Amino acid sequence: MDKNMLAGLEGLPEEDKARMSSMIDHLQLRDRCFNDCVDNFTRKALQKQEETCVMRCAEKFLKHSMRVGLRFAELNSQAATQD
Repeated sequence: MDKNMLAGLEGLPEEDKARMSSMIDHLQLRDRCFNDCVDNFTRKALQKQEETCVMRCAEKFLKHSMRVGLRFAELNSQAATQD
């Protein structure tokens, strides 16, 4: 799944678009962290190092997303005051 899917949802209300975007972000995070951290499929449960890796990956992704969002808000605010 990618963000291009949202382009086909033009008729949806903004709230639904935001919900879809959030779900897509969640799926991308899950796929990325799983693919980066899990490489042993001999057990049903994650091994300790795999679990730690997934947690760190998710935390890193969320911190990055928050920082990007804050920076975007800062730039938006600056642009609004310059008009």
